Amino acid sequence: MLSGHKVILRRKKLSDARNDYRWQADPELARLDATPLLTVSFDRYLLDYTTALRSPVPTRRVFAIETSEGRHIGNCVYYHIDEARGEAELGIMIGERDYWDKGYGTDAVTALVNHIFRETALRRLYLKTLEWNQRARMCFRKCGFSPCGSMNRNGYQFALMELHRKEWQRLQSQTEAGHLSA
Repeated sequence: MLSGHKVILRRKKLSDARNDYRWQADPELARLDATPLLTVSFDRYLLDYTTALRSPVPTRRVFAIETSEGRHIGNCVYYHIDEARGEAELGIMIGERDYWDKGYGTDAVTALVNHIFRETALRRLYLKTLEWNQRARMCFRKCGFSPCGSMNRNGYQFALMELHRKEWQRLQSQTEAGHLSA
């Protein structure tokens, strides 16, 4: 379990399936995530979900995002973990709209990034977000990610962003210095 100021990141569990299904079947969330709308039945989804929980992919770490009150509001992940290159891709989705624009996403990304750089040997995190999704891009900038390019995939234009361990360490030092002088 990983703690932020507003959220707790925890292992996924079977009871998360209903929310995850609802979010993946939501047209607006699918558009924000540039993914196809989920069309399988819940029973089929649950079968695949159970299999994924029992047999996790070694190059992928998925977390549920909960409020401090215990409400499951979204998910975050780092995946395409490449130990040899020292990098992984990061993703997040806040599925509960009541928690948008209130700092929950930023807190979740910060908690996940802190965990990755403190507990693993990874040196670089990268992500892609839709070019037009200013809210996501602003969240990632607040967390230290900087633009590093763009790409077009499946008709979507993505902004590419990255964060290197050295930059994260510099930002941590600045934050600590700010707290000490306050």
